[in-house]
Formats: sequence, structure tokens, C-alpha cells
Amino acid sequence: MTPHETLFAVVSHFVTLSPTEEALLEQLFVAEQVPKGGFFLRPGEVSRKVAFIVEGVFHNFRSRDGQEHSFYFGREREFIGDYSSFLPAQPAVHAIQALEPARLLSISYDNLQRLYREVQQGERFGRLVAEMLFVDVLGQLTSFYEETPEERYARFVRTYPDLLQRIPQYYIASYVGVKPQSLSRIRGRAIL
Repeated sequence: MTPHETLFAVVSHFVTLSPTEEALLEQLFVAEQVPKGGFFLRPGEVSRKVAFIVEGVFHNFRSRDGQEHSFYFGREREFIGDYSSFLPAQPAVHAIQALEPARLLSISYDNLQRLYREVQQGERFGRLVAEMLFVDVLGQLTSFYEETPEERYARFVRTYPDLLQRIPQYYIASYVGVKPQSLSRIRGRAIL
């Protein structure tokens, strides 16, 4: 399956595309690669694109007091971006970094607007993806206020079971909100 065919398969879970619309998406979504450790977005940059992950894992994080705090992980067949920077064209406060060598299909703001105009159900697709991302972010924010570290770890395992062996433990600890040395104790106490 080509990268664009993978994108079409995911999009088809949201809306139906005609062959003409698939051809348009092939033009609008541009292939790019990000090396391990490379950035899709750095703090202070204005986000000019969002992307579909064909291959690889990314983490969305913010640095404070010399430490990274991971908020979200994106992996194959998911979309990444910083809408709080992308939509109003304001500098980003978060970073999005590749944790593995990655292949993406990215779309610029202008091309996304074209997708909305020219794909019959384009605006519906955009709304559904934005709603899905909003629910994910809200769930993560709520978990920081209402859940114990053990509960947050259990949530991580349920949400990202495939990442347990793919990313270093200190990123998982950052996501859970604990120091890396505390993660091993939490793993033993977490109810999965």
C-alpha cells in the first residue's frame, strides 16, 4: 500500500472520497521525512502544516525548568499538528519531535483550505479529525487533575500499548507526570 493509499484508507473511516478527490489529495499532501530526533515543529515557530503519519512515532511536549513534559504521542495512521499555532498563525509553545525515523504526508494551511473547498465532504472530515484530537487532549488534561500516576500509567498502556517497547521509558514517565525512577514502582502498582 502506498503512503497515499494508507491516507485514503484512514480518511474513508470519516468520509467517502471519489477518485477525483483522491487525486486531489495526492497533490495536496506532500511526502516528507523526519529523522529520529528531528522536529516537525519547534517552540517559537509558527506551525504552517499538519501531517498524517505514515511511519514513525512523535511526541508533543513542552520544556519547563529544563525538563520535557510529554502531552501526546502520535503514531502510524494518525494526524499530528499544533492547531493552537496552525489556525491563528501564532508561535507554538509545544514541540513535536520524531522518536523514530518518520515518513509523513503533510498539508499546508492553504492546501487544507483548498481541501475544505474542493472535496465534497472535506469540511466534515476536518471537523471530525479536530473533534477527535480535542477529545484526546481534553482527556489527557483531565487525567492530570483527576487521576493518580498509577491511573495515568494504566491509561497510557490502554491508549498506546504498541509504544511500550518502541519508546524510551523516560518519555512514558514524562507523559505520566513522574520522574523516570518512579515509573518502575508505578508499573508494579498500576491496575491494567
